[in-house]
Amino acid sequence: MTTPTTTEPRTRRSVPPLARLAGLTAALGAILIALLALFILPSLKSGAHDLPLGIAGDPAAVTQVETALEKAAPGAYAVEAFSSAEDLDDAIADRTVHGGLVAGPNGLEVHVASAGSTAISGSLTATAQAVGQATALPVAVSDVVPLPEADPTGIGIGGLAFPLVFGGIVPVVAFRSLFSSNRWKLAGLGTFALAGGVIVAAVLRFWFGSIDDSFWPVAGAMALGIAALAIPLAGLQQALGAKGFTIGAASMMFLGNPLAGIATTGAWLPSGLGDLGQLLPPGAAGALVRSAAYFDGAGGLGAALTLTGWIVAGFVLHAVGTRRAARRDTVVAD
Repeated sequence: MTTPTTTEPRTRRSVPPLARLAGLTAALGAILIALLALFILPSLKSGAHDLPLGIAGDPAAVTQVETALEKAAPGAYAVEAFSSAEDLDDAIADRTVHGGLVAGPNGLEVHVASAGSTAISGSLTATAQAVGQATALPVAVSDVVPLPEADPTGIGIGGLAFPLVFGGIVPVVAFRSLFSSNRWKLAGLGTFALAGGVIVAAVLRFWFGSIDDSFWPVAGAMALGIAALAIPLAGLQQALGAKGFTIGAASMMFLGNPLAGIATTGAWLPSGLGDLGQLLPPGAAGALVRSAAYFDGAGGLGAALTLTGWIVAGFVLHAVGTRRAARRDTVVAD
C-alpha cells in the first residue's frame, strides 16, 4: 500500500516563488501607501476653506477689512455681516460662525473661540494680523470661548480619537468571549459605554483639567460615542460573522479615525473628507463631546442624531443576524 504524497496546491505550484514574493510585496506596499494617504494626507491638506466668519463694525472700515481679508486669505472664509460685536459673539458661542472681525476706525479686533479649535483660532488670528498690516489698523484678540487654563492647547479633547475607537472595538471582542447569550453581550456593551463615558469625563475633569463644569454632558456624549461604535460592530459580527466585524473595525480604525478631525474639528480638514468624517462615529462623537464640553451643547444636535442612527443600525443588524442564526439552527435540528 502506497502512501499518498502531499503536494502544493495547483495555484501555488504554477506561480514561481519569486513572482509570489514580488506580488505580495507590491500588495503590502500599496496598503502602506493607502495608510499613509489616509493618516497623513488629510492633515497635510488641512486648512481654512470657506470657514464661516462674522464681521461687524463701522461700515467704511468693514469694507476696507473685507477687501484686505480676501487678499490675505483668498477663499479661506465665507463672510457674514453682523450688526454688532455682541451679535457676533452670540453667533460664535452658538457655533454658527468660527470667529469674526470687528472693524473700527481706531483698530481691528479678532474674536475667536479657542475651545472650538485652536487651529482655526490661530489661523484666524494670523490672518487678522495680516489684515491689520494691510489696513494700518492695530489688532487686538478676544477669546469668546476660551479653553480651560489647565489645558490651554485643548490636548485633552483633541486626543480622544484612539480611546473612542478602542472603546468601540475591544469590548465587542471581550463580551463576546465572556457571554454566549446575545442579551448579556449587548448589556455588557451598554454598561461599558456608560462606564467608559464617566471614566473619560472624570479623567478630563479631575486629572487633565480639560473641562470645568460639563462633567455629565461630556460623560453622556462620550458614552453615546462608544455605543455608536460598539453596537454596530457587534451587529456586523452577529449578521456577517468575523468577516463583518473585521471590515467594520478596520473601517473605523483606518477611515473613521484619521477623518474624525477631533483635534481640529472637521471644518479644518479638506473639503469632503471632513464632511465624511463627521458622518462616522469617531468624528460625530468628537464633535458632540466638544459641543458638550465648551458650548453648552450648541452645534451638537447633528452629531447626536448621527450617533443615534448608528446605534439603531447596530441593533437592526444584530436582530437580523440573530433571526438568521435561529432559522439556521431550526433547519439543522429538523
